[in-house]
Amino acid sequence: MIFLKTDEEVELLRESNKLLGMTYGELAKVIAPGVSTAQLDKIAEEFIRDNGGIPSCKGYEGYPATLCTSVNEQVVHGIPSGKQVLKEGDVISVDCCILLNGFHSDSAYTFPVGEVSEDVMQLLRTTKEALYLGIEQAVTGHRLGDISYAVQHHCEAAGYNVVREFVGHGIGREMHEDPEVPNYGRRGNGVVLKNGMVLAIEPMVMMGRRNIILENDGWTARTADRKPAAHYELSVCVRNGKADILSTFDYIKQVLGDRFI
Repeated sequence: MIFLKTDEEVELLRESNKLLGMTYGELAKVIAPGVSTAQLDKIAEEFIRDNGGIPSCKGYEGYPATLCTSVNEQVVHGIPSGKQVLKEGDVISVDCCILLNGFHSDSAYTFPVGEVSEDVMQLLRTTKEALYLGIEQAVTGHRLGDISYAVQHHCEAAGYNVVREFVGHGIGREMHEDPEVPNYGRRGNGVVLKNGMVLAIEPMVMMGRRNIILENDGWTARTADRKPAAHYELSVCVRNGKADILSTFDYIKQVLGDRFI
């Protein structure tokens, strides 16, 4: 069932997403060579709880951490570890959800670590562009396939592949709600978008072949050919004429300045 949100509920979702954006700003301050993904997870959990939020992912179906930290060829759901230390030239996709005031927020951002090769940076830029092209389609009267097609077409035109095994989703009082939002599809197909739908749109894009492998931990998904992947996500509310973006990368931009993608 798809739940349409009232204006009051949308504002509560915006507050939850603001805290998530602030959390990413805190992480942006410390992501650098020599930092472990476990350190990032500790910083995020403390900041979220200090500001009245609850990490939605921690304990979800047994997931052990606040963040999903996926490095290089890891696509999604990488588990933070003290043994995983970031190196110069890595990229790390951070995905996090927060429960605040009864509503969940969700977004993801792929951070370059130090100086990253230009071909990988182009993957990141293309993935982020695809996110905003998908968001442009999240308006009343369009269909779900319009979002999916916009993401897929942009990424495949650049020579990349989109992940098909994992999708975006509705979000609200539950972390995952209907409808699913694939990163591939046909224009004019799927559910008609209605004012008040809130969707987490999240292109996951691979530099190489589109096959992925689930690691033995039961969570971490990586590219089969071990080529890099990127992941960007924002939560948005479907509106008449223009989508209302509830999540924010602004706090990351404040920290990274000219290094912001």
